[in-house]
Amino acid sequence: MAAYKPVVVQACPKLGEKITQDTLYWRGYKTPVQIKEFGAVNKIDFSPVPPYNYAVTASSRIHIYGRYSQEPIKTFSRFRDAAYGATYRDDGRLLVAGSEDGNIRLFDISGRAPLRQFEGHTKPVHLVGFLSDKYRIFSGGDDYSANLWDIPSATEIISYSEHADYVRCGCASKLNADVFITGSYDHTVKLFDARTKSSVMTIEHGHPVESVLLFPSGGLLVSAGGRYVKVWDVLKGGQLLVSLKNHHKTVTCLCLNSSGQRLLSGSLDRHVKIYSTTSYKVVHSFNYATSILSLALSPEDETIVVGMTNGVLNVKHRKPEEGNEKSQKKRQPAYRTYVKGRTYMPKQEDFCVSKPVKRVLRKYDKLLRSFQSSKALDAVLEPPIMVHTPEVTVAVMQELHRRGTLRSALAGRDEKQVNLLLTFVARRVIEPRFTPVLVTVADMITDIYQPVVGQSAIVDKQFLKLREAIGKEIDYQEELLEVLGMMDTLFATFTKKRDTYLEENKSNDLTEIIETDMNG
Repeated sequence: MAAYKPVVVQACPKLGEKITQDTLYWRGYKTPVQIKEFGAVNKIDFSPVPPYNYAVTASSRIHIYGRYSQEPIKTFSRFRDAAYGATYRDDGRLLVAGSEDGNIRLFDISGRAPLRQFEGHTKPVHLVGFLSDKYRIFSGGDDYSANLWDIPSATEIISYSEHADYVRCGCASKLNADVFITGSYDHTVKLFDARTKSSVMTIEHGHPVESVLLFPSGGLLVSAGGRYVKVWDVLKGGQLLVSLKNHHKTVTCLCLNSSGQRLLSGSLDRHVKIYSTTSYKVVHSFNYATSILSLALSPEDETIVVGMTNGVLNVKHRKPEEGNEKSQKKRQPAYRTYVKGRTYMPKQEDFCVSKPVKRVLRKYDKLLRSFQSSKALDAVLEPPIMVHTPEVTVAVMQELHRRGTLRSALAGRDEKQVNLLLTFVARRVIEPRFTPVLVTVADMITDIYQPVVGQSAIVDKQFLKLREAIGKEIDYQEELLEVLGMMDTLFATFTKKRDTYLEENKSNDLTEIIETDMNG
């Protein structure tokens, strides 16, 4: 008796993503740590000095986390209502935050009670930050104003009321201590100079502005709002350089990596996109469970922290490179031992002992070997196989058809099993690699279960879906044939014109030769 040969599953090439240096770099993070906050995380800010703790603003609290801690090492909770936008000063000693009641609070990292409280806004303050001189604070509120405050005296220096809607985002220049930028829901980004009484530049973004970012050089400005991320040249008066539309929903946050060569954007579509700042093309992306509100990257790119609308904080740490080197060194001797003797060629006097290879059969192969056709088909109709490896299901159907037992395997099924079969066929019949087999399966199912049509609403619905899928595919094929006919006509026309041109050239050349002979 011949040995059983397992079912041959047709292998189709997979396109897959191109592995680049960026892909390897951004994949080098460990499995994320999930931390649950009390509300939606509206701001994450890393301390600019070691050990690079980060402040998380959510609900009415500001939590300070260590780089590897899963519990807050410090909490600021002196807020009556929601807190917004906690931001570190450049020396990492002070922290400023806005609030729902319109007051701005300044905290010392080593203490708990506010050092200063700035009162002047009449509505919630979402935007707060330090100017680069470290002694002034800028803020933006829902009262449409952008204010500048003096830290030592806790007084307002100047108030700008140029926006026509909520001021929700902003940033300060690291090169000029008097320059800061605000973004508003009135679709504009304004650049202010503390030495003037009005804005010095206005940029029209075109959508409510959710986040702004200034490059370290101070020459380029990035704004995010709607589905767009736009890059502007500040030195050329706010000229638009590039407009990126890679997200499907509103972009909520922006950040740069430590080298300034990669720009990160987070969106409500649950994705973080990473762009090259030279080509502005997406070089990598991360996918998250829910919509993203805030995003921050540690100064050395060691940690990426994402805050989401459901209050979950997603923290990813970079894998240590030293561990990878050690593991490679350990593997090298084992690999040499494994391949030792593989290239040895037996001599004539050697006695060779062949070790029998034990073949492990899949569940469907075991059932096919014992001629249990119906159970073999059931084994490959399980959801994990149908969804992830449909080629295995189709291969077993093809083997059953070759044996002549496909009709008997399809017959005698209940409503649930028929529904499963029709769902698979309707979904995969339009794929060219499966079409020849699944058309035969669809014909058999129709013949077998035609008498019971009308008795089950679920089965009837699946038959209609199958008819609709095949009808659409036929329409596509007809349209493609029409296009092919048009292209054939065009190619034929070009060929005729070329032949006519060549014939004319030949006749002209012949005429010239005859005239030359006659003259001679």
